[in-house]
Amino acid sequence: MNLKSEAFTDSNKAMSSYLSPLVREIPSSGIRKFFDLVGSNKDIITLGVGEPDFTTPWHMREACVYSLERGFTSYTSNAGTPELREAISEYLNEQFDVRYDPKKEIIVTVGGSEAIDLALRALIVPGDEILVPEPCYISYSPITSIGGGIPVGIETFAKDEFKLTAEALEAKITPKSKVLILCYPSNPTGATMTYEDWLPIAELVEKHDLIVISDEIYAELNYGDKHVSFASVPGMMDRTILVSGFSKAFAMTGWRIGYTCGHPDLIAAMLKIHQYTVMCAPSMGQVAALEGLRNGLGEKDRMVEAYNQRRRLMVEGFRDIGLECHEPRGAFYVFPSIQSTGLSSDEFAQRLLTEAKVAAVPGNVFGLGGEGYLRCSYATSVGQLTEALDRIGHFVEKVKKEG
Repeated sequence: MNLKSEAFTDSNKAMSSYLSPLVREIPSSGIRKFFDLVGSNKDIITLGVGEPDFTTPWHMREACVYSLERGFTSYTSNAGTPELREAISEYLNEQFDVRYDPKKEIIVTVGGSEAIDLALRALIVPGDEILVPEPCYISYSPITSIGGGIPVGIETFAKDEFKLTAEALEAKITPKSKVLILCYPSNPTGATMTYEDWLPIAELVEKHDLIVISDEIYAELNYGDKHVSFASVPGMMDRTILVSGFSKAFAMTGWRIGYTCGHPDLIAAMLKIHQYTVMCAPSMGQVAALEGLRNGLGEKDRMVEAYNQRRRLMVEGFRDIGLECHEPRGAFYVFPSIQSTGLSSDEFAQRLLTEAKVAAVPGNVFGLGGEGYLRCSYATSVGQLTEALDRIGHFVEKVKKEG
């Protein structure tokens, strides 16, 4: 006997009608959608997902195991363990010259992604415009839309090293502008901003009374001048919600431990949402993160040096192939131009995958300014990168002969 109601005979149509229109209209991740095509094909070299190829250092894993053996498996404080928040406060002060009160101004989150979501949900009133320099991390605009905000892209250019300029920012500011999202070092371009670059941006933030969400998840992966947190610019600390975490620099992607820092009033509002949605970040992950801050900075530095070596290899490799490639000074991505091939980003990426067995992300999925580029992660071995460059070189040569 079929117990299903006749109303659900056409289940796809019936069930989709229950969904929020905001969710229905949001596209699936361009990165994940593309890499679903890769599957388990072992012949494919993947330069796609932004994940370190290093394993979390052993002493951090061991600290987690020991905590489990001692039965440390319960909830922590909603904001995270006091010890980890204190360590984060000290670390940010020592490394980036910003100081936050661990009791009132820091929340340990489920990755940096939750922190961004918390910040936007705490701030957005439906109709608010959220300014997003692009090309950028693909989640900012969808999360903004889910929260009822309106994402406004600000195109950045290779001629400016993909830096946000004051002129480009001011051109997009309207009376509805409320939040500016920053991500430097940048995913996908590897662009960074200096103190001098930040000053005119800070002036506009003050002038137009904006709040800034500064995603600094790649702060430690900086290969030129030392990373400058936007929160460290005079007058910007109270206006800035700093977001970071342990995924990239400490090779802890699967642990899902991030953090957010800011003015106590903003953090208190974000904590309300956090405590009702996830309660707290995983306790065992917090233990590993604390061990990383206390005893893992040496391993972090060695991983960064390895990325730097790979970065130079990739930039030189793409230029030798004949593809223009600005020098990324942060993160672990290169963003070469493929415009000289005459192919669109989607066409290039699809053909590169099927014909050369190399997976990379088409630049157009990252928003304005991304068309005509390809994002390649160098968070993989030198051997794999060298082979990938060889395959890409032969593919580009083949495409140009076709033209």
